[in-house]
Amino acid sequence: MDIFGPAWENHAEKLARNWNQTVREDDMVLVCGDLSWANTLDEAAPDLEFIESLPGTKFFIRGNHDYWFSSPSKVRKATGDSMKLVRFDAHTFRGVGVCGIRAWPWPGLPEYDEEKDEKHWRRAQIRLSLSLDELAKLEWNVAIAMFHYPPVTREASSELCNMIREAGVSHCVYGHLHADALDTAFEGERDGVQYHCVSADHVDFTPALILKM
Repeated sequence: MDIFGPAWENHAEKLARNWNQTVREDDMVLVCGDLSWANTLDEAAPDLEFIESLPGTKFFIRGNHDYWFSSPSKVRKATGDSMKLVRFDAHTFRGVGVCGIRAWPWPGLPEYDEEKDEKHWRRAQIRLSLSLDELAKLEWNVAIAMFHYPPVTREASSELCNMIREAGVSHCVYGHLHADALDTAFEGERDGVQYHCVSADHVDFTPALILKM
């Protein structure tokens, strides 16, 4: 991870120290993807065990570097009781509803290439619709949407933002951005939804407080 700059030196130690000082065992923690650089599920085991060992109930989604990710059933079998995969579905935890997807670069972004990305972008909208449909079946007081790719920038927002707003989601957390790309991150309220960038180097490897229930 040091390809993203000197802030990533000894990042696992920093994360463990800050996590243990911040998170209680009865807290809910949202992990927005990129859990491991591994290429297979077996290779990812030490990283998953590291996350599993930390306090709290962890809800996680897949990131663009999670090449180890196999079928959802295999991933769920490989993770312990304190790790919950969010994959085209939704969950609740102490009155908080959680939904989300990896997402994808969207039209209007400089990196969006219609020929390469349109199919994946359409698929992302379908997958979010599935997750929101499952969220609607649950009882919750407040709902959070998780994305890996940011659904919003300082200049614009994607259709995913409209979808979560219409579903009654009030908070959105996302990651993916590092180094200079963090200059594009939007944080704050837009159209009734609070957006939070929680990339590890952006929050200094310290879990960020989203809600206090």
